[in-house]
Amino acid sequence: MGLDIKIPIGLMFAIFGAILGIYGLATVGNSMYDISLKININLWSGIVMFLFGAGMLLFSDLMKKKVKRK
Repeated sequence: MGLDIKIPIGLMFAIFGAILGIYGLATVGNSMYDISLKININLWSGIVMFLFGAGMLLFSDLMKKKVKRK
């Protein structure tokens, strides 16, 4: 079957993670993080989302190469 859902999911998470990470970097030191024990949750969740999306894209690329070898 030619449908590979990992590519659009990986792109979505990578793009949203980059946006959220940039927002987290732009708001470093803001008083809105006082309520969350001064943890910049936007930055950390953006990093995790971006890494997950990049992993999905990498895994999709590796699977394409593995299928082409056969």
